[in-house]
This record gives sequence, C-alpha cells and structure tokens, in this order.
Amino acid sequence: MVNLIPIPRKHIRQNGQFVFSNETSVKSDFDMPLLNLDRCEDADIIIRQNTALEDEGYVLDITKEKIFIESKSEAGAYYALQSLRQLSRYDLGQNKVDCCFIEDAPRFKWRGLELDSSRHFWTVEQIKKFLDDMFMLKLNVFHWHLTDDQGWRLEIKKYPLLTQIGSKRKYTHINGWGCKDIINEPYEGFYSQEQIKEIIEYASARNIMIVPEVDFPAHCAAALAAYPELACRELESEVPGYFGGIIPEKVLGIKDWNRTICPGKEKTIQFVLDVIDEVCDLFPAPYFHIGGDEAPKDEWKKCPHCQKAIKDNNLKNEEDLQGWLNNCVLEHLKSKGRQLIGWNEILAAGNLDKSIIAQYWTLNRDKNVEKHIKNGGKVIMSKHQAFYFDMPYAMYPLRNTYNFKSENYNISSDAILGVEGELWTEWIDNQSRLELLMHPRIEALGEVAWSQYSKINWSDFKERLDNFKPILKQLNTNYAVDKISLPKNRYKRNKIQLKFRNGDIHLEDKLNEKYISQGEE
Repeated sequence: MVNLIPIPRKHIRQNGQFVFSNETSVKSDFDMPLLNLDRCEDADIIIRQNTALEDEGYVLDITKEKIFIESKSEAGAYYALQSLRQLSRYDLGQNKVDCCFIEDAPRFKWRGLELDSSRHFWTVEQIKKFLDDMFMLKLNVFHWHLTDDQGWRLEIKKYPLLTQIGSKRKYTHINGWGCKDIINEPYEGFYSQEQIKEIIEYASARNIMIVPEVDFPAHCAAALAAYPELACRELESEVPGYFGGIIPEKVLGIKDWNRTICPGKEKTIQFVLDVIDEVCDLFPAPYFHIGGDEAPKDEWKKCPHCQKAIKDNNLKNEEDLQGWLNNCVLEHLKSKGRQLIGWNEILAAGNLDKSIIAQYWTLNRDKNVEKHIKNGGKVIMSKHQAFYFDMPYAMYPLRNTYNFKSENYNISSDAILGVEGELWTEWIDNQSRLELLMHPRIEALGEVAWSQYSKINWSDFKERLDNFKPILKQLNTNYAVDKISLPKNRYKRNKIQLKFRNGDIHLEDKLNEKYISQGEE
C-alpha cells in the first residue's frame, strides 16, 4: 500500500531511502514561486519539463541519491511535490522518504470544492487555509458562492449599495431547518476588490482556479434590499437572516418579500450585465456561475414587464423567460471569453443554449440533464447524496462520496467535466465545524476526482486515511473520527440513534469532543 491520497495511477516500490537535510537543494525548469530554488546544476531535487506528459500529470522518481520530477506544467510539478510531502511525512518532521517510482495524472479536469460566503462570511485568512487544504489533495477549482438572499459579499463599484446595504443583516436564523430560533445581532462582511485580487493570486500560485458564483435571477433578496427597483414590485425590504426558500409569516411576521429580479425591465438586464462586467474584470477564470436554481416565478406571472418580455420575444412561458435571460447573459459572457455554468434546474427552459454547463446537484433524477447530455452538453457532478458536505455524516456517510459513480445516475463519464463538493453554510458558522464537515470528505473527493476508478478501493482508502489523519492533526485541522461511542444507557443510546437517523445537523457538532461519526456504524 502506498500512503498517498489521492492514490496514484502507477506506483513501484524501490529499495532504499532518500534523506533530507537543511542543505537539500531544488532546481526547476519552472519558476515555482512557492519554492526557494537553487541555481546549482547538481541539486538534490531536480524538476524537468516534459511536454509529452498530460497537462497536470507528473513523474516522481525517488532514488537514494536524488529525487527527479518530470511534468508538462508547473501545476504537475507542484502536485509531484505534494505527493512527496505526504510520502515523506514532511509535516510530521520526518527527514526520510522511501524510494519509489510514480507516474500519475488526474481523471477529471474539474476537481472542485464550493464554499458559501453569503450565509456565513469567511475571512481572507480562512479562505487561504481552505485553499491550502485543497492544494494538498490536488483539487483545482474553488467555486466561490459570493451572493445570496442573506448577504451580498462582493464589492461592485458601480453599485455601492450592494455592499453598503446588501452585505448587512440584523439577525441570523439558527438551529436548523424548520426551527424558529434567531439571534437578534447584526451580521455583516464583504470582500473588497483588492481582497478578491489577493485571494485569486494566492489560489493561482497553487494551481487553483476560482470560479465566482453571482446568482441571478433568484437568491437576490440582498441585492433587492439595496436596489428594490430591480424587482417586479418595488418593495422596501431588509436583507433577510432567515435561511430557506420562503420566510414563513408565522416566524418573523414578514408577509411580503422579493427574492427574484425582474427580467422584463431593461434596467434589471443592464444591472446584471454591469455586475458581470466587474466580476469578469476581477476573476480571470474562463467560467462564470450564474446559479439560476430555485427561482420562484409567481411574481413574473403577474408582472406586466415580464409578460411583455414573454410576448415580445415569442416565449412560451415564464420558464422560457428565465432561459431567455440566461441566453442574454451567455452571449454577453461569450464576448468576454467565458462559459456559463448554472445549477441543473435551469435546464427546464426549452430555449436554453446547449453550450451552457449544468451543475447536477438535485436528489432526484433529472431527465433534462440526460437530454442536455444527449445534445452534446457537459455537466459537473455535485449530486446531493455524495457531494453535499454540509449535511451530517449520519445522513450522508463518507462512503457515499467515495463510492460515487456517474453511471449510477445514467450519466456517462465522457459527458462529465468533473466533480465538486459543496459546503453551504446556513448552519456552519465557525472554522472548526467547517473543517469537521470537510475532512475526511475532501480526502474522498480528491481521490474520486483524481484517481482512476480501477484504483479506487474503500478498504485501502480507509487505511491510507488513517495514515493521513496525524498530518491533519499536526496542521491543526479538525476532522471527523470514524465511529460513535454510544452511551451505555439504553434510553440515551436510542435517542441519539434516532436523531442520527433523522439527520440532525447539530448533534455531531455537540458530540464532537466525546463521540462523532462518519456514519459508518
């Protein structure tokens, strides 16, 4: 067994060990700004460019005298060094590594992890720690959810009220779906454009592409609190702190609120395009995520502006009105060299351009996704059961992620751009809980995204994961342990088991110090 996550494509053991010292030197054909490179021709670690290799692939040859790395790109060289980091137990202070030969390359181009900064705001330093965790496991796409009903977190200079008003809420919903509890305390935060640039630079140095998600036409309550004229009805409102699609009147006494912008108004379309322009100026990634999910259309059915847009553009219904809006955005993005990504609900529109990339997240089978693929479309797989990492382990155990196969969802691997884990933060409000739900799920994600299916083996992975946990501990990274130690008292034990079966989102957090589970028992 090779103690490496994700498991490489080819690994051959060799005799002997390479010993590191304070004088160990590195020479590289690449610039590699994260390293202190040596000009010495007789360096101990030699990194050479080999254009015959795959884009992110590498060869790692560890001998007793030297370590040789070959890669086509700087990214591949860094991934080789991340493998060397794990194999040598560098983070644990060891100074030797067993000799071996590795040939490796990723299965999927898109190996992603999403973080929601709207529901709960994460500092620049926390984001950098998040990126470091991704880099160690060869994940290369940071999908950054920057806007939603509960907070607009991205500075847009043309529309300053988005952050002056839209980044602030007066209260926050707590204790889970369906609960009525709130904390009546102000909550706010946003990223300046300079901070965005700083994070992009940090990610780029680690071969991580940041894909921004700015949601239209729904999940826009924060934007509408700032600019109510963008809605079908111009209602004065505040940024909601209640999590969920609809705010029940009986909880907060709110009878009327806007969540969806009005695509029938020219000023709304211009607003969307203006925001996209500033976001594209900030983020160099060739992708733009528009969200598009959970878009209520009741307002559109009653709105004269929307009904006129449907008539003027010969659209069938309100679903096609969203498709028309997305096509407008898509054409604008094409002019900027970007591709449009949206959650799979947007495929319900019958007029949507097939070049859109659908992110498939929903629990149930979506035949629109299968139709999209038959028409030559691409998808990113984020199926709820396998990749929604904000859910408790008792509800979605680690094995769900590791055993993911696209074929189980009537999707061929050829149609998949990649896979991605999701971390929605309605109920994740601190670093410790974030890491608890991330690890060891992103270790499983890293292997599913990188390694060949023929190499994936649950029992073998669990052994390698046990070997990896001391590294997480040394890095002060929280993670979920394997098993529950239930109380001996039958009543308490049965009560805990019932709560786990019901998917209690807080139980694991409350029991973290005593007994917490990946749901394997």
